Amino acid sequence: MVNTSGSTQCARARLHTANRVLSALLLAWMATIVQAQGVFTEAGPDGPTHTVHGPTSGKGPIVIVISGQSGPASYQSYAAELAKLGYHTVLLDGKDILNPELTGPAALKAVIERAQRASSAVSGKAAVIGFSMGGGGALYNAASMPEMVSMVVAYYPYTRTWADKVGVLAKRLQVPVLVMAAQRDRYQNCCLVETAQALAASDKETGVKFELVIYPDADHGFNLTSGPRGGPMPGYRRNDDRDAWSRTIEMLRQHQPLAPWVHTPPRRAKDPSV
Repeated sequence: MVNTSGSTQCARARLHTANRVLSALLLAWMATIVQAQGVFTEAGPDGPTHTVHGPTSGKGPIVIVISGQSGPASYQSYAAELAKLGYHTVLLDGKDILNPELTGPAALKAVIERAQRASSAVSGKAAVIGFSMGGGGALYNAASMPEMVSMVVAYYPYTRTWADKVGVLAKRLQVPVLVMAAQRDRYQNCCLVETAQALAASDKETGVKFELVIYPDADHGFNLTSGPRGGPMPGYRRNDDRDAWSRTIEMLRQHQPLAPWVHTPPRRAKDPSV
């Protein structure tokens, strides 16, 4: 009579080990997908529609990213990159933060308060980064909330509403601000470099830290390689994108720093969509 109990136990042990390995790989794969795509939440009592990209591990300082008028799709990978650095990143639609209904301040406050309660966020002020319409919303709404916002970065921000009354916008800036404008930007006359220059000149009287960087050969959306439907963006400028990213990271390092033990790696050599 052949005793097979030993071989059966070995087979079960190997199967158990294989299942554990497969489970670990599946969890890692699911975590990668979640980090890349974020966790989407519909609009509700706690704020407008948004997508959260949490840090890989632990808790991270809060960064709010506000899209341009075309919507958040083109900015998902930007938000994901910030999360990979260790930030709790929340991506919003620019139309929810700058609109004729003037609901932006309440929406932004609700999103920040929700983020402050998140298990993967460090409860505290939020840094705000906006693009085009979102950049205008960041300047007009976020920069006037020093009790909740630590700093603002605005890429080619919408400023048309204040073109003839830049002083009104300048008086609202109460946190450190970095504006990155494109010299050749004439897109719907929404984000003219001349208005950004006037804002920089006007803001000297307020005493708030304000830095304006102008990219002489860039046009609107110079940091986007793909549009909201996935098509290529002809205006993408790799060197200007990298420079703007480096300046953004330096602003975060100064005003919304990661924990001292978190290493901030350089941006990946090949960016999927920003």
